[in-house]
Amino acid sequence: MLRPLKIDDVSDDYIAWLNDAEINRYMETRHNDQTNDSIRAFVDKQFNAPDTFLFGMFLKSDGKHIGNIKVGPVKANHLVADVSLFVGDKSCWGKGFASEAIRGVSEFGFGPMGLVKLSAVAYAANQGSVRAFLNAGYLQEGLRRKHYMFDGEPADIVEIGMTPEDLKDV
Repeated sequence: MLRPLKIDDVSDDYIAWLNDAEINRYMETRHNDQTNDSIRAFVDKQFNAPDTFLFGMFLKSDGKHIGNIKVGPVKANHLVADVSLFVGDKSCWGKGFASEAIRGVSEFGFGPMGLVKLSAVAYAANQGSVRAFLNAGYLQEGLRRKHYMFDGEPADIVEIGMTPEDLKDV
């Protein structure tokens, strides 16, 4: 289940996720210690941003917060946006929740938002994320060779994208 993330959703678990080296391994937040204040400020900023939509992923069974997914920033002149996500609850890894959330925000992006393209990037080594996008109907569009530093070495970045037509094919 997806719903807009609110400051009240910031919990000890959420803070722990963003400071866990295994969970944040492929996230840019790994470069800074995350605190209750920094995460609350981030959630508040995203909640109030006119061009960004931050959703929490919650289990339908018990409402437990398991991660986040974001659409934005939206480039209004081009009707495109980026999608990024993480599943923080390790017990939910590999169960299809990321792909389900990606499909959900894609339907939102192409439906009510009227976007014409959604894009994402992932470290090539982050096969779980790449697979989640591909399983949701996204297509690999490119590879930026040695684009970012990862573990002290240049690392490839996979470019992934979807159009409304791609979503219909899923």
